[in-house]
Amino acid sequence: MTVDMHDAARARRFCVAPMIEWTDRHCRFFHRQLTRRSLLYTEMITSAAIIHGDAKRLLAFDPAEHPVAVQLGGADPDELAKAAGIAAAFGYDEINLNVGCPSDRVQSGRFGACLMAEPARVGDCVASMKAAVAVPVTVKCRLGIDDQDIEAPLDRFVAELRRAGADAVIVHARKAWLNGLSPKENREVPPLDHGRVHRLKASNPDFPIVLNGGLGSVDEALDHLAQVDGVMLGRAAFQTPYLLAGVDSRVFQEAVPAVEPGEAVARMRPYIVRELGRGTPLHHLTKPLLGLFHAVPGARQWRRILTEAAQKPGAGEETLDEALAAVSGATRQAA
Repeated sequence: MTVDMHDAARARRFCVAPMIEWTDRHCRFFHRQLTRRSLLYTEMITSAAIIHGDAKRLLAFDPAEHPVAVQLGGADPDELAKAAGIAAAFGYDEINLNVGCPSDRVQSGRFGACLMAEPARVGDCVASMKAAVAVPVTVKCRLGIDDQDIEAPLDRFVAELRRAGADAVIVHARKAWLNGLSPKENREVPPLDHGRVHRLKASNPDFPIVLNGGLGSVDEALDHLAQVDGVMLGRAAFQTPYLLAGVDSRVFQEAVPAVEPGEAVARMRPYIVRELGRGTPLHHLTKPLLGLFHAVPGARQWRRILTEAAQKPGAGEETLDEALAAVSGATRQAA
């Protein structure tokens, strides 16, 4: 069951970013064991793939993942509306449009960050999706592209989103350089400008603005939440996932104790056993867990076992036990 718009807006206060090849359904299920309240996102899925491909394979998710948003890639208003309708029928709590990905493949399809040069088209896309679904429709974008100024053009872009009925905008606080930088470089080379996102919020006090880019801890998130409506963490949430265990109490002010790493693994075990029974390789299931024990004695052994042993044919839950024993042993020695 989807959450209502008020709950979706509340969940948007802390989000885990959509990341291709990272935030698949196994990753999202694991993150949900650490935080009940954060808004989770799928990887980007193209509207064409949903309409013409295996929608069930692309969109199926576990009900435990709620609240969860689907991120769509596309540039055709009618196609996006149809894909959004299909995704909403699967039960997603939010439909998000990608206007930030800088990859060549995305550009060749005329969507992603290159759409920042076409605010009217983005507005048409948003309006079409809004007409097709009852759940919130949001947009994730950059500060700008290439030599584009990040002041007035960004203001006009957001004004177009508002006119089209968007429910929020998530801004990655960097430019995207479509010429000269790889997607990886675009996540690191263009300088961060969090202040520009703060100014955007100040000029749009009644419109939800979520800040993304370069945030590495809950402390940093809380600092920015004094000036924006929400924050979105990407690589930090994947590489050091245990930080998510403090989100419900510190960001959402819920009186709940943080889940211990071992308990998070215990909560994942029934899911892992179920998925193994369905033929899912163990290393697909343990990939999101690799950084769980970051900075804890035994973390290296944990990662090594889950990286190497989990890829062996027939690897099962006993590999998880082996990795946990390595961490426990290293912790005892350190004590």
